[in-house]
Amino acid sequence: MRREEIKAGLAEVERRIEEACRAAGRSRSEITLIAVTKTYPASDVRLLHELGVHDIGENRDQEAAGKAAECADLDLTWHFIGQLQTNKVRSVASYADMVHSVDRPRLVEALSREAVRAGREIGCLVQVTLDPVSGRGGTRPEEAAALAGLVAAAEGLRMRGVMAVAPLGGDPAEAFARLDEIAEAVRKEHPGADVVSAGMSGDLDQAIANGATHVRIGTALLGRRKPFVG
Repeated sequence: MRREEIKAGLAEVERRIEEACRAAGRSRSEITLIAVTKTYPASDVRLLHELGVHDIGENRDQEAAGKAAECADLDLTWHFIGQLQTNKVRSVASYADMVHSVDRPRLVEALSREAVRAGREIGCLVQVTLDPVSGRGGTRPEEAAALAGLVAAAEGLRMRGVMAVAPLGGDPAEAFARLDEIAEAVRKEHPGADVVSAGMSGDLDQAIANGATHVRIGTALLGRRKPFVG
């Protein structure tokens, strides 16, 4: 039964988060678990909500918009975590509560315009690339503070913090320690920007040890992904 599968996955992820918090001398309450539901159906989102998970992450607008509409009756926080093209901003601004992938001034302008049009305030994280050759998106570390300033000044947006993905083949702990330094520098200018989105199924432990406040978990929670049809 799918509910039991998800319940078991959630129990194991919670165990890992609690263990990582203990090892780092942190409280479990400092960590927000974002369930990454890309390629999974809206029925899984409903089961997660039943099991107490209210933060949902998606990385493709085409899929996310439909699920957000199907689950509009639920008390959920929607996180857009994928690379965002400006032509998708109007749609994303209609449902996303937080965009984790703000990595260029043009995207800040587009998000601000559409947030104002929709009458919403959207939380924004500056995505920092810790691996310049990955092609995964993200601004360079030395440009993060300037981009954070643009977000903070933009109407309809709220500067919430930073996000990064650990480089493939690199040391996640080293990467997340670097992100924590960048996050601290951003917080000096923007004290309310206290979110550090880092860590996925394979490296959530290292992320928590290095200051992550939000972990983005898909596979460990929901199982191996199937191709999404929709």
